Amino acid sequence: MADGNDAVERAELLLSLRKRGMRDHMVMSAFERVPRERFVEPAFRPFAWNDQALPIDCGQTISQPAVIALITDALELRAAHTVLEVGTGSGYHAAILAHIVKKVVTVERFHTLASTAQARLHQLGLSNVEVLVADGTFGCPPRAPFDRIVVNAAVREVPAALFEQLAPDGVLIAPVGPPEETQRLMRYAKTSDGVVQRDLGPVRFVPLLPGVATVL
Repeated sequence: MADGNDAVERAELLLSLRKRGMRDHMVMSAFERVPRERFVEPAFRPFAWNDQALPIDCGQTISQPAVIALITDALELRAAHTVLEVGTGSGYHAAILAHIVKKVVTVERFHTLASTAQARLHQLGLSNVEVLVADGTFGCPPRAPFDRIVVNAAVREVPAALFEQLAPDGVLIAPVGPPEETQRLMRYAKTSDGVVQRDLGPVRFVPLLPGVATVL
C-alpha cells in the first residue's frame, strides 16, 4: 500500500497528465490503479511518482509516465483488444495495458526482467498478461494477429514481422530513429488504403536489440 507521500505524489502526477491533455477515462483509471512504486528498484522508490524515467536491471529503464500515457492514449484501446508489447522491462506498461484490454502478450529478451515482471503482475492479480522470453524483433507469431502493438525500445525502422502481425485496422506505436540520438515516436495505423503514419513527437528510448540475452 502506498504511504501518504506516495498518495500525494500520485495525485500530482495524475493532475499533470490531465493538464497535458490525457482525457481517456480508461487510461487515467489504469494509471490510478497501478502502483508504480512496485515496479521500480528499492533505491528509486522515493522517485516512483516523479514524471521521469528511472533505471531498472539489465541496463534498461522504466519510461517516464507522461510518455507511457501518450503512447497508451494514442493506441486508442478497446476492452476487446489483444495487445503485443515488445520490451516488457519492469512490467509497468503491461500492467497499465492489462487494466484496459482483454489480453496483453509481452515479450522480453532478458530472463531476469521477464521473471521479475511476471512476479509483479501475478502479485497484482493481473492474469490477462502473458510474459514471454523471446526476440522482440520477431514479435510473437503464435499469438498473432494483434489489434495493437507497442514497441518500448528504439528501432531504426519497424521490423516487417511486426507489421505482418498487426490486424486490419490495427495500430502500432514505436520510437523510430538512431538509438544513440533522439527518436520520433511514430504511430502507424493499418487501413484498407495502406499504412497511415503520424508523428507523436520526440522521445529517447534504449535500443531494441535482437536475440535473447544469454547472461541476464
